[in-house]
Amino acid sequence: MVEEPAVRQPPELFDRQPGSTIRVDLPEGSEEIDIYSPDGFRVLSNLFTRSGWQQKVSYEPTWLGIPIIQTPEDIVMMQELLWKVRPDVVIECGVAHGGAVVLYASILELLGKGHVIGIDVEIRKYNRLALQSHPLSRRFTLIEGSSVDAATLAEVRNHLRPDDRVLVTLDSNHTAAHVAKELEMYSPLVTPDSYLVVFDGVMQVLTDAPGGSPTWAKDNPWHAVQAFLDANDDFQTDPYYNRLKVTYCPGGFLKRVKTSGR
Repeated sequence: MVEEPAVRQPPELFDRQPGSTIRVDLPEGSEEIDIYSPDGFRVLSNLFTRSGWQQKVSYEPTWLGIPIIQTPEDIVMMQELLWKVRPDVVIECGVAHGGAVVLYASILELLGKGHVIGIDVEIRKYNRLALQSHPLSRRFTLIEGSSVDAATLAEVRNHLRPDDRVLVTLDSNHTAAHVAKELEMYSPLVTPDSYLVVFDGVMQVLTDAPGGSPTWAKDNPWHAVQAFLDANDDFQTDPYYNRLKVTYCPGGFLKRVKTSGR
């Protein structure tokens, strides 16, 4: 006789499964939303991004053994972007543990070319040792110093060749003033049809989070990006990489559309 399979509990994610509609408080009032509709996806993406930030979900992923501190969707978007642009050099302001450096280096390794320059005001001993001993270490250079110091920028420039295709990511100090300075200093290094990616514009919607701050309403990277775009027509927001999703860099994928040199 065939035994009946044991009854198992559903995966933890589904053990408190709500119905297909939810009621949310929106600026225009309370509204019931179908979670399977485009509007439902928009609301759920907003809620998951905000709640996930508070729960530090971006601290969970690693890339090839190194903590990356990015959302899975942003990781996927970055690999898409690097595969499309095929840069010779990726400049990353803000190393932290170094997972993003390794992510970018791994895509460059698959492309068979390229180098990552990782900049941070402090690269802690354990992080440096983990990165220097990584199998992809030949694909990156670490520079310790403030990204907005002239000496740091000069050192970065020393690693660039005239014909290099350059992509820049900004993920260091997230105040509007600091990001504005980075945009001013590093945007000229981005080559035509390549990108400048600004992380953590999500701060603008986290003013009510327990770990957030009301000052983030204006003091955030997204605010710096808007001012930069208003004053600079060399770059445009790319709607493909900024489409609705769970992301910590909304409006932060900027494509260089003009050909002025660096």
